[in-house]
Amino acid sequence: MPSNTNSSPESDANAIQLSITEQPIDYTALTESVRSNLCGAVVLFLGTVREVTGDKKTSSLEYEAYEEMAIIELQRLTENAMQKWPIEKVSITHRVGYLDLGEIAIGIAISTPHRKEGFEAAQFLMSQIKETVPIWKKENWADGSTDWVHPEK
Repeated sequence: MPSNTNSSPESDANAIQLSITEQPIDYTALTESVRSNLCGAVVLFLGTVREVTGDKKTSSLEYEAYEEMAIIELQRLTENAMQKWPIEKVSITHRVGYLDLGEIAIGIAISTPHRKEGFEAAQFLMSQIKETVPIWKKENWADGSTDWVHPEK
């Protein structure tokens, strides 16, 4: 399945890049997509599949998304962040499908004039994505059981 990328019609076509994909996330390309000579900071956040959650061992994760609504919500969150921080460019890619341990589930890259704003914006976006974007995670445990994880509130 190809990536879906939508940009805000009100903004520079390259300022916001959003996608949902079944393909592995290329974090180098994600980072390069936001680099700008106007900014002294590029912040990259990668959410990866970890082996232990609480006291349980994870064997893999599976993600499902309502893609059209996920892109709309990612756009809304990104525009909100751009009103709060001096973001030059932002690129967000979220995986769907089956992911093994260590694979990247989400990548958020942001360019800002200074690092503080970039780190704050990335943290804001990740927290909001987990709360409001219609992407669901299924934990596949090492003991063979599974659990759908509800968004954090």
